[in-house]
Amino acid sequence: MSNGKVAVVTGAGSGIGRAVALAFAAKGYQLALIGRTRATIEETSALCDGAEPLVLTVDVGDESSVDNAFSRVARAQQRIDVLFNGAGLFGTGAAFDQIASQDWRRVIDTNLTGSFLCARAAFRQMKVQSPAGGRIINCGSISAYAPRPLTAAYTASKHAITGLTRSIALEGRAFSIACGQLDIGNAATGMTDSFTKGTLQADGSLKPEPMMEAGNVADAALFMAELPPEANVLFMTVMATAMPFVGRG
Repeated sequence: MSNGKVAVVTGAGSGIGRAVALAFAAKGYQLALIGRTRATIEETSALCDGAEPLVLTVDVGDESSVDNAFSRVARAQQRIDVLFNGAGLFGTGAAFDQIASQDWRRVIDTNLTGSFLCARAAFRQMKVQSPAGGRIINCGSISAYAPRPLTAAYTASKHAITGLTRSIALEGRAFSIACGQLDIGNAATGMTDSFTKGTLQADGSLKPEPMMEAGNVADAALFMAELPPEANVLFMTVMATAMPFVGRG
C-alpha cells in the first residue's frame, strides 16, 4: 500500500542500492530506480512486491542523463520526497603513485560528480514542489574518516561527499530540504566479496574481515527517510561490529 511518498534510489541494480529499494518498497514508497544497467534494475524492480517502480537507465556522471531522468520522475510523480544517492564504485586498487588518471576520473565521476548531479536535480524539484521540501541521503563510507591502503580515489571521493552533505544541509534549510550522510563499513555486497577472504591491512598483512548484511544499511536509510521534516540525521555510521575501524591500522 502506497504511503504517498516518492523515493529515487540510485545504484539500485545491486548491493546496497537494491537493499534500500526493497526496504522503501516494503514501506509503501513509490519508487524510481536508477542504474547503469537496465537488466539489473529491472531485476530489482521485480523484487519490489506490490510496487511498480519507474526504471531508468542513467549514467550518473552525465549531466544530461541525470537531468532527463529526474525530469521524468517529476512528470510521472509530481514530486520527489527522498533521494538515496547510492551509486558508487570502489575503483582499481593501486599504490598512490601508480593510480592511472582515467581510474581516478572514473571513481570521482561516479562517486562525487554523480552524487552532486543527482542531488542537484532532486534539490531543484524539492524546492519548487508543493509542499516544498524533501530529504537527500548521501551514501558515504567509513573511508570518509579513515582510508584503506591503495584506495586514494575512493577515499578522496567519500571525504568530498562529507563536504557535499554539509553544503546541501546548510542551503536546504530555507526550502525544508534535509540532507544526511550514511557512512557504511563492510556491508556484504558484490563490491566487498573479497573482504571475507583477505583484505590488505595498514601493516601490510592480509586478513579476512567481519561483514554485515546490506539489509542493515537499508534499515538505517529507512530510519533517516522516515524522520519528520523538523528532524535530520546529519551523519550516521553503520558498520560490521567487529571490523577494523576503531583503531584501524
